[in-house]
Amino acid sequence: MHKSSWKSRRLGRRSQRQNPRFRQHSSSERCNTGTQQSPPDSDHDEEEAPSTSSSTAGSSSVPDLPGYYFDPEKNRYFRLLPGHNNCNPLTRESIQQKEMEHKRLQLLEEEDKQKKKITRMGFNAYSLLQKSKLGFLSVPSYCRLAHELRVSCMQRKKVQIHSSDPSALASDRFNLILADTNSDRLFTVNDVKVGGSKYGIISLRGLKTPTLRVHMHENLYFTNRKVNSVCWASLNHLDSHILLCLMGIAETPGCATLLPASLFVSSHPAGDRPGMLCSFRIPGAWSCAWSMNTQANNCFSTGLSRWVLVTNVVTGHRLSFGTSSDVLAQQFAVMTPLLFNGCRSGEIFAIDMRCRNEGKNWKATRLFHHSAVTSVQILQEEQCLMASDMAGTIKLWDLRTTKCVKQYEGHVNEYALLPLHVHEEEGIVVAVGQDCYTRIWSLHDAQLLRTIPSPHSTSRTNIPSVAFSSRLGGFRGAPGLLMAVQQDLYCFSYS
Repeated sequence: MHKSSWKSRRLGRRSQRQNPRFRQHSSSERCNTGTQQSPPDSDHDEEEAPSTSSSTAGSSSVPDLPGYYFDPEKNRYFRLLPGHNNCNPLTRESIQQKEMEHKRLQLLEEEDKQKKKITRMGFNAYSLLQKSKLGFLSVPSYCRLAHELRVSCMQRKKVQIHSSDPSALASDRFNLILADTNSDRLFTVNDVKVGGSKYGIISLRGLKTPTLRVHMHENLYFTNRKVNSVCWASLNHLDSHILLCLMGIAETPGCATLLPASLFVSSHPAGDRPGMLCSFRIPGAWSCAWSMNTQANNCFSTGLSRWVLVTNVVTGHRLSFGTSSDVLAQQFAVMTPLLFNGCRSGEIFAIDMRCRNEGKNWKATRLFHHSAVTSVQILQEEQCLMASDMAGTIKLWDLRTTKCVKQYEGHVNEYALLPLHVHEEEGIVVAVGQDCYTRIWSLHDAQLLRTIPSPHSTSRTNIPSVAFSSRLGGFRGAPGLLMAVQQDLYCFSYS
């Protein structure tokens, strides 16, 4: 019986193998069991190719793995190499630079295509005019919103710079530009290719559309020292000199230099006599400011490490005020004898010039930021002050209550001494961040009106320097923004 049962089983197995229907059924069963048993093996597949699971969810839901970078274009992870000593390294800095450059090119393309931009929803030229006619907008509000609309529609145009030395224009890079009070001249600091800095003055009287042409007046002063701070000085007349704070090098100490504008060929007004170059030995000056107050006539201040010096140019008399931190920003008030200072510690304080340095209570006002203050700007009525710091924070302070009334979001800064430009006539605030983007806010309600990308590639050494004015080129000029980056000068004028 055992032999017969064994033979029947053997014959049954042979018949099942020879039956094609059974082979199809068995193969389908194996496929089903394989799919049911696949989850334990799927973990191993995901470890080998983690991008397969993340591609379906999108790049935003991809987990961040320490030491690895996910490329959304190639849809896979790449290992980040430490340092820059490897051949063709893939570092976090290079990845960020590539992403920033891609974003900049996209914004430039969008700006070239979109000529009319809307800063506020529901506000365009037609709606503003209709609301003004119907009495829904007051005259100041209509002017302010019209300026904001024009700012959003400014178009970039390259300015032609003429000089007696065209080769220098092609090699020297703009470091900073600073407009004078009437906005008919630009003082420029250029980095020379062989090393050092060269100064010049650009006359803006020829800055008229459609041909934007300016002339660079040659200078007679050259230095290989770094410029820490610059401001216009009114010694003989309005904006007759330029005050420079130069850093010391080797055995040469730092100094504050009054550079006459008459040293620049044909840049001074008619009848102006050539001035004398004055230099004051003030080592380690971080900032400077010229006084337009009658109680501190012919005086300038310099912010040093833990000191503030106020120097009279005519008499040479000095006042010194001890501080607890480096003074990185300064500005004199005009109607009151106050000098406002911004420190590395985040403190903003005002010095009452009437107290001299003998009294102990010379700090008239004290405000505080959470990071190093890089710029302070006093508004015209001197009841408010605007300050920016190295954390990218821009605040508007009420000096009467010593409280922050507005904060302007979007500015980018980590460690640089970046200036802040406030223009009350147009009601805008302009600042250039370390990401090389120029941002314009509404002074009235702190709304970001426009973000302008740099025409050149973004890097920490190519941060644009800007100057905004309601009258570019003088009293008959039109409002606009000047941007200097690398060897080029651009104009964003009102349309």
